[in-house]
Amino acid sequence: MSDSEEVPPGSDNPPIEGTSRPRRQGRYVGRALTCLIFALAGFLFYTSAHTANGTDLRNDNTLLRLSDLIQQRSRDNATADAQVAALRAQIDALAQQHPGNPADQARLVALEKAAGLDPVTGQGLTVTLNDAPPNATARIPGVPQPQPDDLVIHQQDLQAVVNALWRGGARGIQVQDQRLISTSAVRCVGNQLILQGRVYSPPYVIRAVGTPKALETALNGDTYIQTYLQYVTAYGLGWKVQSSRAMTLPGYSGTVDLQFAKAK
Repeated sequence: MSDSEEVPPGSDNPPIEGTSRPRRQGRYVGRALTCLIFALAGFLFYTSAHTANGTDLRNDNTLLRLSDLIQQRSRDNATADAQVAALRAQIDALAQQHPGNPADQARLVALEKAAGLDPVTGQGLTVTLNDAPPNATARIPGVPQPQPDDLVIHQQDLQAVVNALWRGGARGIQVQDQRLISTSAVRCVGNQLILQGRVYSPPYVIRAVGTPKALETALNGDTYIQTYLQYVTAYGLGWKVQSSRAMTLPGYSGTVDLQFAKAK
């Protein structure tokens, strides 16, 4: 009987003589409901087993296998990137051996440079972001104790730094070991960065070639970064800026094929 059903008055009293029929009907109904409940339970067990495909849906090993799969796919992508870079080097060597129209060749070189396919060298800035130390607490009196999200690097933090460096006149930007191009997307899942099919954990290192003073001015003038720096002071998030007289960013080595949707 469900909680919403009302109990008839006097149902707790002994049965009155000559009223056995209603009681027998209730017994039949109860047996029918019991059979229905067991049938539904069996159906649910079958559905769960079919969905799990022989695995435990609540087993932590499933999450571990998923994590291992992501890491393996990241390694596969890194291997594929290295193969693409080697093939591109062979193509460049063949192009030098058999040069075509000089005008077309100059245009191709300019396009490759603008697309980030060629290395870029010059003065620059390195920005390093990191999670707060384990079990970090508020470092300033009166500041509330941090929540877990206050102690890790988020996608918005990385995007703010990259965008500020572009505004500061960066001629090229590298995140971790990958050069950014126009189709690069800085995304985070949990506290891990996913960049062009590969997965990274903090600390996150962002390098930019450009005038160091202009780059640093752009960083300091960004309102989101100013908020981030308050969390650096309050909870110990990592923030380090270093200028370099000379740095070299590698050219982008992945695929540059554009894929897009087209309405039919």
